[in-house]
Amino acid sequence: MRTLNAFLVALLVGAGFVSTAAAQAGAGDAQAGQKKAAMCIGCHSIPGYQSSFPEVHKVPMIAGQNAKYLQASLAAYKSGDRRHPTMKAIAASLSDQDMADLAAYFENQAKDRATLADKPQSEPPAAVAELLTKGGCVACHGANFSKPSDPAFPKLAGQHADYLYVTLKGYKVQNNPHVGRSNPVMAGMTANFTQAQLKQLAQYIGSLPSELAVVPQSRFR
Repeated sequence: MRTLNAFLVALLVGAGFVSTAAAQAGAGDAQAGQKKAAMCIGCHSIPGYQSSFPEVHKVPMIAGQNAKYLQASLAAYKSGDRRHPTMKAIAASLSDQDMADLAAYFENQAKDRATLADKPQSEPPAAVAELLTKGGCVACHGANFSKPSDPAFPKLAGQHADYLYVTLKGYKVQNNPHVGRSNPVMAGMTANFTQAQLKQLAQYIGSLPSELAVVPQSRFR
């Protein structure tokens, strides 16, 4: 299994999902990250906060998310592999160490949340189960969608469904300098689904219990 996981990470590094710099950077310092998080809390620490780009949707919950994934995500916004004007501007100001520190901070924010069982308590509807199998979703994100096979992959269970839907659609976007995500692995997967099917996947995964959270914070710390 370790060999398979290492292969998947290597594949995704080559595909632009995990940046080489992020994959090689040292461990982050959560205390240092707390001091650098002012630019993040205005969106990610407000319950129900919505973005209007590229369409209205809740910003993702990042408290409790895998640090390795968060770090790689910031690096992808900085490099342009993920295209989002606001996030690119923020990421452009960060060093690799800043990214590692912020990632460590947000990963530790939801440590008091209960760890999920290995599998969801209820099975997905048959139609959704077929879609999950078709996409091979469990192989990377885990049977409960909160225990990825490698921390370079995100926890998805309970993430905002509208955000998941926008994200999945983003992998289908091509040749747009302002919107979308460059990832051949996810692009290949989402190409096999209609928009309606992607929404079904997002709604099911978003309905699951979650280890992620929004942790409100004061702007004045």
